[in-house]
Amino acid sequence: MFYLMSVLAGITSVYMILLFIRILLTWFPRADFGRPYTFLCSICDPYLAWFRRFRLFKNSPIDFSPIIALAFLSLLHNLFITWGQTGRFSISIILVMLLHALWSVASWVLVFFIVILILRMIAFLGNSNIYSPFWRFVDFIAQPVMYRISRIFFPNRIVGYLFRIIFSIAVLAVLAALLYFVRNYGTKLLVQLPF
Repeated sequence: MFYLMSVLAGITSVYMILLFIRILLTWFPRADFGRPYTFLCSICDPYLAWFRRFRLFKNSPIDFSPIIALAFLSLLHNLFITWGQTGRFSISIILVMLLHALWSVASWVLVFFIVILILRMIAFLGNSNIYSPFWRFVDFIAQPVMYRISRIFFPNRIVGYLFRIIFSIAVLAVLAALLYFVRNYGTKLLVQLPF
């Protein structure tokens, strides 16, 4: 059993590396990488396409489905390693790993949006050229987040732009802290499950 789980963990590791390379190469859409790139696409794109079909992962200007795809593979990898090392497979172990995988994705997304909002605040306070492509991209990502948070907390009130930025950063930071607490407390509870 240990040998089989080690092989499966190795396969998932290699596939995660290939997916990561494939995702990085999408940042260069006009580059021609030749046949190796075509082969890489034929291996990775069917798996990535399965996650892209869920609208939940593309609910913002950025497609987060590759992060979910990598998190799922990481979860499988950890399950194979744990099963190989301990020789047992329990629902509580699966639930703990699933909770940690969800935390990893959620924390990455929250930190990403916090960084984007901090960049937007720096541009606003520094009177940067907001019409440059970089700042337009930052604003394109920041606006939907600020809009949704403002709609939830200030539905019938107009608030200033700088306040909306700072308040959105604070809300996301509090949400990240709450999710961290849920992950830690949930892990302690799940580990104690008898099955």
